[in-house]
Amino acid sequence: MNSSRSIRLLLVFTIINLHLSVHAQLLSSDESELYNLVMKYRKASGLPAIPLSKSLTFVAQTHAKDLDDNYVADPKCSIHSWSNNGNWKPVCYTKDHAQAKLMWSKPQELTSYKGNGYEIAFAEDEEYLANAENALDSWKHSKEHNAVILNKGVWKRKWNAIGIGIFGSYAVIWFGKEPDN
Repeated sequence: MNSSRSIRLLLVFTIINLHLSVHAQLLSSDESELYNLVMKYRKASGLPAIPLSKSLTFVAQTHAKDLDDNYVADPKCSIHSWSNNGNWKPVCYTKDHAQAKLMWSKPQELTSYKGNGYEIAFAEDEEYLANAENALDSWKHSKEHNAVILNKGVWKRKWNAIGIGIFGSYAVIWFGKEPDN
């Protein structure tokens, strides 16, 4: 293979990789709005912004789509559950948090992210689409979800990565301690 052809192939592969990495983190306008609202809320509480993570965004977007496509309200399995209709281990996330480790490990299972992820989730009524303002308002009024966003109580730690997903009636945010390289 001549040098010119090698350089062209390298350039093509570089462009393809760049295209894939850019699209791996693209946020919809609603997702961007949610990210900005959460960062504004954190800033008002004296907390720093959290860097957007390609990996955690992929997990958040994947889970929001899985919920919208497959989740049926169930008194046993909460919206932190994952269906058996994807390339992941299914999880029935119960109130006793017995499956927490399997849910927290989703970023490592689905991406190259090195740590656990911690999710907050929001569901609109089935006939409505989730939006950024409703999701954040709901989380602000939930002691447990608000604590995750504002690093309070058992969530008093520094988040170094965040992923946002909104699809259909669901909005989810994944937080992580490890930076996403």
